[in-house]
Amino acid sequence: MMNSQRSEIPPVPKMGVRARVAEWPPRSKEYSGNSRHFQPSQSSFKPFHRRLIPHLKDLEFQEGFLGIPLRQRSSSEVTLSECDPEEIPEIRGNSSNSAGLFREYGSTSSIDVQGIPEQSFFEMLNEFRTKKPQNPDQNPEQPQPQKEKRRRCLKPDDSIFKKLLNPKDPEDPKLPEPPKSWICRKSFAHFDVQSIFFEAVSVGSAGTRRRNTTTGASAASAASHPPNFSSLENLNSKENLEEDLGDNTSNDLLLSCPHFRNEIGGGRGERDVSFSKSAFSSAAAAAPSGILGESGNFWKVSNAGVSVLEFPKEEQRNPERVGSFSVEHADLGATYYRDYFHGREHSNYFGLDEKLGPVAVSVRRERLEEPSEHGPQFQHRLIFRTSQLLTLRGSILEDATPSTAKAGSGRGVPVRELLEFVLPELNIHCLRLALPSPKVPEQLLKLDEQGLCRRHKVGILYCKAGQSSEEEMYNNEAAGPALDEFLALLGEKVSLKSFTKYAAQLDTKTDSTGTHSLYTTYQDYEIMFHVSTMLPYTPNNRQQLLRKRHIGNDIVTIIFQEPGALPFTPQNIRSHFQHVFIIVRAHQPCSDNVSYSVAVTRSKDVPPFGPPVPPAGVTFRRSDLFRAFLLAKAINGENAAHKSHKFRTMATRTRQEYLRDLAENYVTNTPLDAAGKFNLISLASKKKEKSKARPSAELESAGAVSWRVSALDFGRGGEEVPCVLGISKELVVLVDLAAKEVVFNCFTGDVIGWSAEGAALRIYHGRGDLVSLRVGISGVSGTAGTEEGAEAAAEEVKEIVQRLKVTTPGCATVDMTLRRNGLGQLGFHVHPDGSVAEVEEYGFAWQAGLRRGSRLLEVCKVAAVALSHEQMIDLLRTSVTVTVVIVPPHEDGTPRRLVLVWVVLVPA
Repeated sequence: MMNSQRSEIPPVPKMGVRARVAEWPPRSKEYSGNSRHFQPSQSSFKPFHRRLIPHLKDLEFQEGFLGIPLRQRSSSEVTLSECDPEEIPEIRGNSSNSAGLFREYGSTSSIDVQGIPEQSFFEMLNEFRTKKPQNPDQNPEQPQPQKEKRRRCLKPDDSIFKKLLNPKDPEDPKLPEPPKSWICRKSFAHFDVQSIFFEAVSVGSAGTRRRNTTTGASAASAASHPPNFSSLENLNSKENLEEDLGDNTSNDLLLSCPHFRNEIGGGRGERDVSFSKSAFSSAAAAAPSGILGESGNFWKVSNAGVSVLEFPKEEQRNPERVGSFSVEHADLGATYYRDYFHGREHSNYFGLDEKLGPVAVSVRRERLEEPSEHGPQFQHRLIFRTSQLLTLRGSILEDATPSTAKAGSGRGVPVRELLEFVLPELNIHCLRLALPSPKVPEQLLKLDEQGLCRRHKVGILYCKAGQSSEEEMYNNEAAGPALDEFLALLGEKVSLKSFTKYAAQLDTKTDSTGTHSLYTTYQDYEIMFHVSTMLPYTPNNRQQLLRKRHIGNDIVTIIFQEPGALPFTPQNIRSHFQHVFIIVRAHQPCSDNVSYSVAVTRSKDVPPFGPPVPPAGVTFRRSDLFRAFLLAKAINGENAAHKSHKFRTMATRTRQEYLRDLAENYVTNTPLDAAGKFNLISLASKKKEKSKARPSAELESAGAVSWRVSALDFGRGGEEVPCVLGISKELVVLVDLAAKEVVFNCFTGDVIGWSAEGAALRIYHGRGDLVSLRVGISGVSGTAGTEEGAEAAAEEVKEIVQRLKVTTPGCATVDMTLRRNGLGQLGFHVHPDGSVAEVEEYGFAWQAGLRRGSRLLEVCKVAAVALSHEQMIDLLRTSVTVTVVIVPPHEDGTPRRLVLVWVVLVPA
C-alpha cells in the first residue's frame, strides 16, 4: 500500500537535509452628539458608546504556538515513533539497509532527495512529531553530518539577506532601509482573504528565525516542575520559557494553567468591529441557564471562517453552502491554481529576486462570459508567490491596466506591463519562463496546497470519577457505559484491518495498534480518533507508551470526564504537541436526560477559534448539533495551532526551498521581457505611450476590490483601527493587517444601505447593524489632513459607494425630521424589527417621505439595532424633536433586510 502511494507522488526537490520517510502516507480553518457620523474628532463620539454600551472592554487576540522536537526528559514524557522498524526496508525498497532516514528541522534546509516520494507539509509535521528523542547534550538545531553527496546550495555568507541581517558589514556601510509593506493596486481584485493579508508582507524582510523553546502541554508542565539544570537541554528550556501565570479562569471542568488560555463560556466571542457585537456581547453572556438543543443554529460565517471571496455565479448567495458551524483558520483559497490554472493554457515564471528571494508567478488570460457595454471583456488571473506564507491571488481586468496594447485585442495586455503595474516592487528582469514539463504544475500544486489539510487526528482520553492525571487516564483499560454512549454519537466504530480510508498512522495490517478505532467525516474533512481505551493496553505499565505514542502526538485532545471527575489541567500532561484540550463532562449519562458541558483550553499563542463555548450553565443535549459543535471545534483548534511561530517557520523554510528548486532547475533561458527586446523596427520608431486605464473598470470584477480605511472598533470603546475594506460580489470584509485577522464580514446580499459624508462612511446590514469607516487615514495618503487629502478621501468614498451599488441590494439612507399632528401623533406604526408597518396617508410622516416597508436605522440619534421595541416606541412618543434615519423599501414595498444569524436557547 505504501509503495503504491509512493509511485503516484512526484519526488521532492533536493534541499539539503536527510528526511525520514517511514511513515509517509499521502494526505489529501445616551448619544448626545450633534452628528450621526462617527468621526473621532467629534466630541459626541464617546458619549454615544458610553450610553449604549457601558460594558465595553478590550478583546484579546493571540497568535499561534506549536511544538518542537521531543527531548528526553523522563520516561513519562517520551513520545514514541509511529514507525515500526520492520516497515523501513519495505518502504525504502532496500532490505539490506536498515538505517531509516530522518529529518532535522533545526537546520537551514528541510528536504533531501533520496529517491523518495514528495510529501505535503502536514506529512512533514508527522515526521517531526515522530522523530526519536535526542541526547540531551546534542544540540537539536545542529544538522547531523551526512555522507551522501548533496546539491550545492548557497552558503549562509552568500545569503541575499546578509546585508539586512548584518547592517554593520564593513563591505557595505549603508544601513538597510526599513521594510515597506505592499500596497496592492485598487484595480486588482483579490480572490480570497489570505490574498488581502499579502498587503501586510514587508518587502525585503528576512525570514523569521526559529526559536528552541518548550511548547504545548510541556510548557505548562515545565512551569509547575522546575527543571534540573544539570542537563544542557533543561537549561536552554528554562532560558526560553517565558513566565506566564495563565488567565485565572477556572470552573468544575477546567483549572487555570500557566501558558494556557481557557474558554469556559460566558466570555466575549470573536473580535468584530460592528456595532451590535459590542451591544450584544454581554447579552449572550447573561443568557439564562438552559440546554442547547436541535433548535440552535448559526447561519453567519464567523470572521475566522471567511476565506474565499470570489465564487462562481451558481454558488453566489446560496445559503446551503453555509454549514451549521464554519471551518476556521483554513486557507481554502490554496486551490486557486488547481481550479483556475491547472490543465488550462497559462504561463509560469520563476526567478531569484534580490530582495524577495525565490519567487514564482502564474498568469492566465480569460474572457468573461457576462456581456459589457464596453465590448468583450478580458481579465488576467494572477498568482504571486514569495517565501512568505502569504500569496497574492486574484485578477485584474485588461481595461483597468495601463498598456501600450489595446485591451480586448487578440494578444491583449503584455504580461510584462501587467506585472509592472500590479507588482512594481518585483524585479521582473529576474523572471524566466518555466520549462514545459508536467513536473512544474505538479510542484506548484504541492507548493500552494502545502498548508491545506482535510485529514485530522484527534486524541480522546477517558477520565473516570476522582481522576485527573495523565497516568490515571492512560491506565483506564476499558471504556465505561458513559464513554461508549459518547463515542457512538461522535463517530463510527470501524475495524482497522484492511481499513482503506484515513487511518492516522494506525496499523491496518496486523492489528498491532488495536483491532478497532473511531472514524467520522465532517463536511469535507476526515477525522480519525485515537481513543485511549481502543489502543493497546500493557499490564503493569503505568506509562502506557503504546497509547501515548499516538495521543501524545495529536495537537487536539478531547478529555471525556465522567460525573465526579476532578478538574483537568494541562500541567498534568507532558507533550510538546498537545496544544488544544476540549473537556467534555457528561451529566446523567445513559439516561433520557443525558447532557454535556464543554470547556476548552489552548496554548496561549494559539489564536482563538470557534464555535464559541455556550455560557456557564448551558449544556448540550445528545444531538447532531452537539456532534457538529465538537467536530468543528476540534478541526478549528488544529487549524489555529498551525499558525504558531515554529510551525510557520518550518513551513516558510519548506516553501523557500521549493521555490528555489523551481527557480534553479525548472526554468528556460527566456526572460519575461524577451518579446520585442531586439526589435529593430521598434528602436527606430518613437516609443509608444501607454493608454490610461478605463476609470472604475474594477467595479465589474467578481473578486474583492480593496481600499485602505480606518474602522471604529465599537467593542474596544471606539478605537480607530487601520484596516483594508474588501468588497466582492459575494462578501464584504474588513481585515486588520496588523493582527492579520478578519474583524468583520457579511454577505453583500445582507447590505441594506449606506451613509456617506465627506471621508466618513457607514455601511448598514441585516436589521440595521453597522460598521463605521473613514477613508484617508494617516500613512495611507501623503496628503492626509490637508484639503487635497480630504478631496481624495471623498473621491475614494464615492468609489466604495459605487462598488456597493453594483454588488448589493442596498441604497443610500435618508434623514428625516418628523412633525406631530394636533393630537401629538407621528402618523405611523413600527414593527418590533424596526420596519415601518403602516403610514397615515397624506399625514406629516407621509409628506416627509416615509413609506410602508421603510426601515428605521436611527431614532433620535440612537442606533435602532441597540433598542428594544419598547425603547424605540418610548423615544418616538416622548422626544420633542423626532429625527430618524431610514433606508427606503424595495420597489415592491418590502423592507430591506436579510437576517442571517439566530440562536435559540431552550430553557431547562
